[in-house]
This record gives sequence, C-alpha cells and structure tokens, in this order.
Amino acid sequence: MKRCKDYAAHYPKWNDWKWQVANRITTADGIAGFLGMTEAEKNDVGQCLSAFRMAITPYYASLIDPNDPDDPIRKVCVPSIQETYPCENDMADPLGEVSDSPVPHIVHRYPDRVLFLITLRCSTYCRYCTRRRVVGEEDRIITEPELKTALWYIRSHPEIRDVLISGGDPLVMSTEKLEHILSELRAIPHVDIIRIGTRVPVVLPMRITEELLAMLKKYQPIWINTHFAHPQEITPASGRACAAIVDAGIPLGNQTVLLRGINDRAEILKELFLKLVHLRVRPYYLYQCDLSQGIGHFRTTVDEGIEIMHALTGNISGYAVPKFVIDAPGGGGKVPINYNYVLSKDNREVVMENFRGEIYRYPQPAVRQNRADNPPTE
Repeated sequence: MKRCKDYAAHYPKWNDWKWQVANRITTADGIAGFLGMTEAEKNDVGQCLSAFRMAITPYYASLIDPNDPDDPIRKVCVPSIQETYPCENDMADPLGEVSDSPVPHIVHRYPDRVLFLITLRCSTYCRYCTRRRVVGEEDRIITEPELKTALWYIRSHPEIRDVLISGGDPLVMSTEKLEHILSELRAIPHVDIIRIGTRVPVVLPMRITEELLAMLKKYQPIWINTHFAHPQEITPASGRACAAIVDAGIPLGNQTVLLRGINDRAEILKELFLKLVHLRVRPYYLYQCDLSQGIGHFRTTVDEGIEIMHALTGNISGYAVPKFVIDAPGGGGKVPINYNYVLSKDNREVVMENFRGEIYRYPQPAVRQNRADNPPTE
C-alpha cells in the first residue's frame, strides 16, 4: 500500500470522504493521465462512456498497478471497449425490478421484505453493475415526495419486516439525509430489520466516520452488506472501516460477483474469503454475474462457479464459504446453485460423496407403523 501512503502525504484532504467524492476520476483524459494510456486506449474509454459513465475515487484508483493491464481493480472500474460489444443474452433490466416495483424506488419481490432504492449515485461505478440502466445516469437522490410515497407503501404492507436500502450507494448520501430516511423507517412498527447495501468500505473507506456510525447505532437493528470482489481490495484502510462497523455492533456481510478474469479461480476466492473472515466480515453470497447490457465479457459459465464452490467446500471453514446463487433473470429471485453431493437416495438410504470424493451411506429412518394400525395381540 505504498502508493496509497504516497498520495495521502501529497494531498492533505486525502482522508476526507467528501474530497474523495469531489475529486473522482470521471473522464477519459483523467484516467488516461493516471494510468498512462495510449491514445487508442483513451479513445476506447471515451466510446464506452457514451453508454455508462465512469467515476473512480482517487483512493480506489491508487490501488491499481498502472504497469499491469490485467490488474483486477483496473478491470473492475476502468471502462473496456468490450462493454460496447453486443451479446444476445443481454437484458436492460435483468432482475425484473421494474415489473416488481409497485411504486417508484420500491421493489417488492419477496413476501416479507422490500428493496428500497434511495439514490442513483455511487462514489465509484463498477463496470459490471446490474443496474446500469439507471445507476450513474445522474447524481440524484430520492426526492421528498418520492420518499413519502415509498414510506406510505411500506406502512401499508404490514407483512414487510425487512427493508434493504440500496441504490446506487446509500452511504454516499449526507449523514443527515440518510438519518432522515432511517428515522422514518424505524418509526414503522412492523419494520424489524433495516439493511444497507454499500461498497463504501471498499472504494471509499474514509466515509466510515465516528459521526456516521453514531448515527446508525441509533436505529438498530441494522445490518450492512458490502462488496469486496478481490483480495487486492483489502487494505489497511478498508480493514479499519470494516473493523469500525463491526465494533459499532453492526453485523457485516459480503456479497461477491463471480467475474471472468478477475476472481474466477478458487485460490483467489479462498484468499478473499479467509481475509474477510479475519476482518469479521461474513461471506454471504457469491453471485453468478447478471445479464446486464455490456458486461458479457465478465460472465463465467455456471459450471465454473459450481466447481469453484466444490473446491472451497471442506477446504476452508464453513462460515467462510458463501452461498452461490443465480438471481434468476426476469425477477425469479435468488436461486442457490450447488454441487450435487447426493449420488442417489431411496427409502432405505442416501448415497453421498464428501468433499474428498469418498462415498458414504446414510440409512433412512425405519418406517414405524401407527399403533392403531397394528394393535397388540392377546
């Protein structure tokens, strides 16, 4: 992390999250100057930006090795000309969120919980974003009339006990605006759990301030899920941010997208998950990459994901192994995808394979007849 330290010494406001957001790299010239791109590479970036904007915090950009064209963080945040290549499977709204949105900003797919999209803004825009159709188009947050409508919907549905706040990235909002939303949600009697989805600990760790955490603690129970994709993203700064969240009594989980050429090897994900557990971050989901437009080059086969999970299972602790899921296209929800360890089963036994490939048998319980059907003989 020598480069990070060098930048921090050069820029007095480096650890000010608002300075980081204000000085994001957003243009082809900006990233070309930072990475030393050729004119052709710069032109490719400019072509990509006509479809999906770029924004990279100086902190996150400082993690890129400018001498490595295959640097994983570069691939995550710097546009590639491959984003302009069409793919027959691409979908504008791969998760069917529009069809499951009864009012603006609310997605109600599962019976007892809703997704509440409160902003379109992120500090850094991931190139594989599933909401490319809207996120990053403009730096806007939910308006007060829109907020009132969304809150009315949640109040009107007492079956909703869990609200996931996402976007965009909620933690890029001001602490005051975020508290306003949280206080309104916490005032709804049937809302038990509030969750926040954010990539801030990864790309903008200085946002995790004492002020922010003190505010969040007032509205417990709150859970946070963040989004580390590669071990290179785990730095002293991101580690401190995660520790601060957990020390504040807020459970912290992680969702990783399986990405071709970035983390699609078992040894990379093993390193990532073990480092996360060390930070007290629970690996929660490993996602098969969605079918969003322009990200076909990131998608692996499903079998590759299954084999990675098979390689991890039994070789690292169970709490370090996330659930591998496909968010079913069109709004089907998250579907767990597993290696098939059950070779056969009938009413006598289950024949199964363990993580070493060894075969074991588990006898099914004997069928017991009801005493009324089998009266005792005199």
